[in-house]
Amino acid sequence: MKAVLQYRASTGFRAQLEAARPAWLSLAVVDEDDRPAFAREMEDADALLHVLEPVTAAVIAAAPRLRLIQKIGVGVNTIDLDAARAHGAAVCNMPGSNSQAVAEAALLLMLAALRRAVTVDRQTREGQGWRMDADAFDRMGELGGRTVGLVGYGAIPRLLAPVLRALGAQVVHTSRTAGGDGWLPLGELLARSDVVSLHVPLTAATAQLIDADSIARMKPGAVLVNTARGGLVDEPALVAALRSGRIRAAGLDVFATEPAPASNPLFSMDNVIVAPHVAWLTPETLDRSIRIAMENCRRLRGGEALLNRVV
Repeated sequence: MKAVLQYRASTGFRAQLEAARPAWLSLAVVDEDDRPAFAREMEDADALLHVLEPVTAAVIAAAPRLRLIQKIGVGVNTIDLDAARAHGAAVCNMPGSNSQAVAEAALLLMLAALRRAVTVDRQTREGQGWRMDADAFDRMGELGGRTVGLVGYGAIPRLLAPVLRALGAQVVHTSRTAGGDGWLPLGELLARSDVVSLHVPLTAATAQLIDADSIARMKPGAVLVNTARGGLVDEPALVAALRSGRIRAAGLDVFATEPAPASNPLFSMDNVIVAPHVAWLTPETLDRSIRIAMENCRRLRGGEALLNRVV
């Protein structure tokens, strides 16, 4: 049996994979940019370990033996589910595997955006730490005493909420199911929150959830954090709001186009902190993910029911 991982895997990631790989499983690791090698390896692949590069209908059609598309993570919006279904390939994900890492990254982005960590770091390295614009400190602040609105209330925001409360923040949330302590409809959450953090999947219903109208509802000077999916945010509208000061700052791990080009206007703003869709990426997440992936390969080989099957 053969599996293919399409990802620029680090030395540590490769070592973790090799340590977990059973003897009966052949595993090829291919860089996302090496399209010819990926095409060759997929010709006889039984399973694809998918990270970020889209799994299109063409990718699926070119893999006649493909029986499993195993998402390393949770969101399956980058997989053509209809094509997988027509091909007879199962699609599985890993709910909860990266929740700890993403929750910690969301907290990091909140704090870094509020305290302008990138600007402070750069100016300190340049020897300008004590000569910074004094007014810059007027645009900083603490989480304590602020209201944090969590859009979505799955595993990640449930980890975040008690930490935020321990820091002195008031936590409110919205989700498809109304009710529970701190639940608000989205419009009210946007109006009340000093920090808005996104934790919902990208679907037809949530695409550009944060658009110009949503931003107009937000509390003036609020901070936006997104560790979920870039497509949840109308980026031109966010750029305009950041430039005008309607939005104080943003912490973004995901973008509408990925990998995000250097020309993205968000990257030139000193009130934005960014990361390249790596909130999930820790050795601990990979360890959990690899164990699930290897178990599903074993189940596929034995004809057993797969874990967390989506299709």
